[in-house]
Amino acid sequence: MTTAKSGSKRWMIVLGTVIMQMGLGTIYTWSLFNAQLVSKFGFELSAVSITFSITSFALAFATLFAGKLQDRFGLRKLTASAGIMLGLGLMLSSQANSLLMFYLLAGVVVGYADGTAYITSLSNLIKWFPKHKGLISGVSVGAYGTGSLIFKYINGSLIESAGVSNTFLYWGLAVMIMVVAGSLLVREAPVAAPALAQANSRGTDSSAATIPAAVKDYTVKEMLRTKEAYLLFVIFFTACMSGLYLIGIVKDIGVQLAGLDIATAANAVAMIAIFNTAGRLILGALSDRMSRLKLVSATLLVTALAMLTLSYATLSYGLFFACVATIAFCFGGNITVFPAIVSDFFGLKNHSKNYGIVYQGFGIGALSGSFIAASLGGFKPTFIVIGALCIVACLLAVSLKPPVQRQAREKGMSLKPSRHTA
Repeated sequence: MTTAKSGSKRWMIVLGTVIMQMGLGTIYTWSLFNAQLVSKFGFELSAVSITFSITSFALAFATLFAGKLQDRFGLRKLTASAGIMLGLGLMLSSQANSLLMFYLLAGVVVGYADGTAYITSLSNLIKWFPKHKGLISGVSVGAYGTGSLIFKYINGSLIESAGVSNTFLYWGLAVMIMVVAGSLLVREAPVAAPALAQANSRGTDSSAATIPAAVKDYTVKEMLRTKEAYLLFVIFFTACMSGLYLIGIVKDIGVQLAGLDIATAANAVAMIAIFNTAGRLILGALSDRMSRLKLVSATLLVTALAMLTLSYATLSYGLFFACVATIAFCFGGNITVFPAIVSDFFGLKNHSKNYGIVYQGFGIGALSGSFIAASLGGFKPTFIVIGALCIVACLLAVSLKPPVQRQAREKGMSLKPSRHTA
């Protein structure tokens, strides 16, 4: 295959992945449905909102098994099947009339299908562009965020014109078409040979060996034997909790803490979507040019400052929106950079499986902020706790090195770090 044909093939895979990710990201329009379902069925708002928490948990849980399913069925069949499952879950929700049915269909089924296609298509695309992992991760995860922004208006219009139940039907059909169509364009990335350069087995002098920077392809079991896997989980969990908690209550913060009217505070929802997507694209590309962990540590520090500002400062209109935009930007960047960090640490061969483990921080982080708020009794003390955790995670990120570098140092070898992990 010529270089031109190879390049064309890769960009068709990018297109297919972007189409899929845009369809998958539409689940983040769920907040549009809460009040409508309450009005139609008489459910409690708090009970309806649990649906999306179930969706988030099912999404994260699915990433634990998606890699094994991909090994068995192949990427195209798996993502197409996930698209059909996702679409059917939403379409059948149009016939649901009880909370249990919404929990099962819009929660478990939709979340599991979404997580399966999300993790496998993202990991596959990163494997196709190993020299630009941050940028390409930003493109993929940015498409996920763009899908939620576009369908915020599409689903909102459908709810007004066709009613909430019929919207599930049209939404499911559209998502099914997008994910299945995207799956037809993707191709499985070729399996790369392990990249770890082995030191001279005969070298016993602790100062003798110097080997170039490299990454070993860790299996899940090997990864879980390293302390770095657990530290990355803690950092990712903290980054996710800060952003997800804000997304869930931003309108209420504007009303209660900044004294804004409901309509003005609601503008923060659109601002979060815009800055979240911008963070994914900008910080993803930037991470290919500098240490990814230093970039993450900087975003965590900035997030901590914004959280503490929300807690201690007297919030004006401008200060409120500045803090919200900052946290959303950093959150979007962090969830984009982390897939590349996991590949830097543990290799590309088993990336979807390894990242699936670390990604559980997303599911746990989705609820942790709410639990902390319920325990402490308000927004401000919760912001203080999250800000403190971000500072701790920042310090961890600054000091963390890939396991191959630590192991080489312990063996007395000098391992030249790459610019992404230095």
